[in-house]
Amino acid sequence: MIGIYLSGTGNTKHCIEKLTSLLDETAQAVPIEKKSITNLLSQHDFILFGYPVQFSNAPMMVRDFIKKHADLWKNKKVLCVATMGLFSGDGAGCSARLLKRYGAEVVGGLHLRMPDSVCDVKLLKKPLEKNREIIQAADKKIENWAENIKHGKYPKDGLLFHHQIAGFIFQRFWFHSKTKDYSGNLKINNSCIGCGSCALVCPTGNITMNQNRATAGNRCTMCYRCISVCPKQSITLLGERVIEQCRFEKYIKNEPKNFSSET
Repeated sequence: MIGIYLSGTGNTKHCIEKLTSLLDETAQAVPIEKKSITNLLSQHDFILFGYPVQFSNAPMMVRDFIKKHADLWKNKKVLCVATMGLFSGDGAGCSARLLKRYGAEVVGGLHLRMPDSVCDVKLLKKPLEKNREIIQAADKKIENWAENIKHGKYPKDGLLFHHQIAGFIFQRFWFHSKTKDYSGNLKINNSCIGCGSCALVCPTGNITMNQNRATAGNRCTMCYRCISVCPKQSITLLGERVIEQCRFEKYIKNEPKNFSSET
């Protein structure tokens, strides 16, 4: 077994690491941008696949990752784990349908509500203690399902037809126009000091440094890593200004607030 994930501000990383360790304490949990990911995937028949939901859809990078590794999914058992700020009808189902197309056996889907990670939109922002409660509830759900999975029972969040309808009607239908062009809409304003933090953490290589200034391309996957680490709050995507730099670490008491490119 292996856990793989795309994580922007640390939510999905935490969930996949926790679930993976509960099911097999010797198993790895690695980011999908890891250079050795192809070799790692080929060695395992059971995969926990985690990512943050974006308006009831899988991130662009996740969809591209599944397609790029099309030959590796055949006969693999996959449990899709989707994290979200509030609700997703078929967040897990979005990747599950694509994985099935390439021969994977999707054994389950798990939806986990986590603190909001969209740094430049006021929606869903909550006090620190409330976010800690949300994490505690997610941890409990992970623990409960880990026990069920050990006995052959899998969650089915987001996998059924009525979940797909709910995801389309309540989210994708309304938010498609807001997010359809986001991959090329990352904005970096003149307050950029050229520290390079954003380029270092970008999982798609969308941000490059040019004459001591950060420059954005058209491959943004809306993970919000760059926006959450920029020391001058110079970067925005969906909104016009940074409301809160959301990081999973700050919701955990007595944890160091460090950051790595494999968040």
